[in-house]
Amino acid sequence: MRARIATAATAAIALLLCGCSGGSDESDDGRITLRFQSLAWQKESVDANKELVEEWNAAHPDVKVEYVQGSWDSVHDQLLTSFEGGEAPDIIHDASDDLADFAYGGYLADLDELLPERLKSDIPERSWQTTTFGDGVYGVPFLQEPRVLIANAKWLKESGVRVPTPEKPWSWDEFRSVTKELSDGKGKYGVAWPLKEPVSATLNLSLSTGGRMFHRGEDGKVDIRFDKADEIMPRTVHDQVNTDKSASSATLGMGGSDTLPGFFGGKYAMVPLGFSYRQQIVQQAPKGFDWQVLPAPAGAEGLAQGVSPQTLSVSEDTEHKKEAVEFIDFLLQPENMVRLAQGDWMLPTGTEALKDPALRTEKHDWATGTALAKDLRSAPAQSVRGYAEWKDKVATPALQEYYSGAIDLDELRKRLVKDGNLVLKRYQR
Repeated sequence: MRARIATAATAAIALLLCGCSGGSDESDDGRITLRFQSLAWQKESVDANKELVEEWNAAHPDVKVEYVQGSWDSVHDQLLTSFEGGEAPDIIHDASDDLADFAYGGYLADLDELLPERLKSDIPERSWQTTTFGDGVYGVPFLQEPRVLIANAKWLKESGVRVPTPEKPWSWDEFRSVTKELSDGKGKYGVAWPLKEPVSATLNLSLSTGGRMFHRGEDGKVDIRFDKADEIMPRTVHDQVNTDKSASSATLGMGGSDTLPGFFGGKYAMVPLGFSYRQQIVQQAPKGFDWQVLPAPAGAEGLAQGVSPQTLSVSEDTEHKKEAVEFIDFLLQPENMVRLAQGDWMLPTGTEALKDPALRTEKHDWATGTALAKDLRSAPAQSVRGYAEWKDKVATPALQEYYSGAIDLDELRKRLVKDGNLVLKRYQR
């Protein structure tokens, strides 16, 4: 906890030192200045955001937007400190799974009555669910990415296995069978699972099999269950690592980027990664390395998958909510949403933006990702209070031990459910 407080304080001081004192400003001549804190970090993405801010400012002399650079690494603590200190930016870039505490805490404006109909209707209801908490909408979901299989195309072709498509994906059973076939038992594996943070991958991919784990009753309270549908994805990974030896145990503690050298070096035929990792692969892959994007395995619910989109929110404290929402509407016009998606190598949520030919090209397998957009759903734990503690104290260690073979499925279930419900109970009194 002290480390978190120190991180938050450091982030807040850094903002102040760079002249980023919070809140909108209104000059003597009535000109409004809004602060937009962006978490864009890739050069293409930062450039796209800054260009759009410049275009807005050129067309709106009475409402200036000031670009402020934030960081994904410290955003939660930094925002909490700025909210409590009255220094929050007017327009806030974040992710939907980080919004619950801020929404319930009264720090974010309810946008339901402020959003233009164009924007409401352009983004599907399934995406709006990711930013709906209680009866309010506290963010605009605008970028999202499915988990996909990044595969060594040459390896697949030489093996003769059936290559899946969004129209005809692998089932989880077929995926397990294929990874066994691709392994040689001598240090070459069919798949590498980077599961340093195993919870979101497990929950989000389990939607395809009908797993949800979190169940809300009529009284509004949530309880955790680990049913047959919830077992399929984690059991597949466990068996690939411990029974089939078709998945490397060494990658279980890795992040996605950590697996790329081994992937390029021919140790793994496939790596499950977020769609945006394609940029790193384009930049880092050896010359001539042939790769392709495949859909994640499908289950009873098809290719359904949980996501936590990037979002744009408005501070409750700003005096210029109307103008802040007008800027968000400008930023998320279809052609601008395409620019932001290309900058982050992700998918836009907007239906009009998804139709853009630039996002349906075969180059870098944009078309494969775009074909998966209709199957993306709100991550199962999106609005569950107490989820963060359950994830950190219960689910992460339990899943790590299960995937490594240290505990069996019954022990995993006991810890996720029994220990997990004790955590949630404290938040639902």
